[in-house]
Amino acid sequence: MPSHPSAHVVRLGVLGHGVVGSAFVALVSQQSDDILARSGVRLEVAQVCIRDTKKKHTLPKGAVLVSDPYAVVQSSEVDLVVELMGGIDPASELIFAALNANKPVVTANKALLARHGAELFSAADAASTDLLFEAAVCGGIPLIRPLRESLRGEPITRVMGIVNGTTNFILTKMSELGADYQVALAEAQQLGFAEADPTADVQGHDAAAKIAIIASIAFGTTVRADDVYCEGITKITAADIAIAHKFGFAVKLLGVAELISKSSKLSVRVHPALVPLTNPLAAVRESFNAVVVDGRASGSLMFYGRGAGGEPTASAVLGDVIDAAINLRKGTHAPLGAFTEAKLLPISEINCEYMIGLEVADKPGVLHAVTGVFARNSVSIRAAEQDGIGSDARLVFLTHDAKESAVQSCLTEFKSLDVVKHVGALLRVVAG
Repeated sequence: MPSHPSAHVVRLGVLGHGVVGSAFVALVSQQSDDILARSGVRLEVAQVCIRDTKKKHTLPKGAVLVSDPYAVVQSSEVDLVVELMGGIDPASELIFAALNANKPVVTANKALLARHGAELFSAADAASTDLLFEAAVCGGIPLIRPLRESLRGEPITRVMGIVNGTTNFILTKMSELGADYQVALAEAQQLGFAEADPTADVQGHDAAAKIAIIASIAFGTTVRADDVYCEGITKITAADIAIAHKFGFAVKLLGVAELISKSSKLSVRVHPALVPLTNPLAAVRESFNAVVVDGRASGSLMFYGRGAGGEPTASAVLGDVIDAAINLRKGTHAPLGAFTEAKLLPISEINCEYMIGLEVADKPGVLHAVTGVFARNSVSIRAAEQDGIGSDARLVFLTHDAKESAVQSCLTEFKSLDVVKHVGALLRVVAG
């Protein structure tokens, strides 16, 4: 390897050597010369923590295999810790230990940050040490750094997007092929886009963790995953998607964090949504992610790309590692700043348009009974469509702007009506 007159060696301790960890270690080796030439920093993988050290792993020359993650964090041979183990424990303790030892940390651990981000951010700033986590949200898409740096002075009003590739793949198949949910899920699992247990993805929990982190950085407030209203895609049918298309919408699982100007509160939520076909998010297919940031000065900015996978995520990790290594060389760090406790607006208080599908009996008076429910709850109907005929008839309504609590009252009443056999999925419309 060619020498560099101002080269500064930064030794890495990598915790975890799974899909992302192994891709990261390989990428460091592949890009070592370019990183040195561009930054003056030589990255060396010094230690790699692996649970089963007897299992065969391909490591760079000079890297030591370690089974104890605490030994890696405490080692005098490690300058910077890369946490790619996942989970809450012991990852939390390990990151705190590294920061307290003034060792920068790069992590892709969204679950940990969504639960304990505020405490970790505070510990990093108290230690004047970097904690970087670009890869925790949307894989290889640069999003956190623009929010932290480029848009620091931007009055952001909303961040909204497709932040889970598994659900977007499933909804794409349901939309384009008319596939049932279970069929689309099975294909996603077969192709490796969905886990054997897909609960975290299809129930929206993965997206909730990501939008919690995004909301915290975008608005400078502490938002935890448990604060996020969360609704998955398991109740969505191919028929819902088809009728939505007739109304001019695509169905997407969205993470939304928006400042409600009337109340000065944040609404942070994950749920299936109707996206106007004219909105760029409607065209995001298969396992790709896309996030739109709306600001009063900048307008709308869209970030698009692969939101998961070993190599895209490893690329984001490496970008953070280079930044942290350069800062370590200069004796500085990138502060996260102070975070206030978020003032959150409950889902019952939001206002938007809605699509509601009802399976109804084939008898006179049905429409009168249903529209009476809307009228009693002050929900105005914008459009209505009958899907199917006879005993298979379904009424689908698109409302004008209405309050969530009023719409939920309608659903409760519908379930008590003899003429309503089934209340389908409730889909909220996002502004184009």
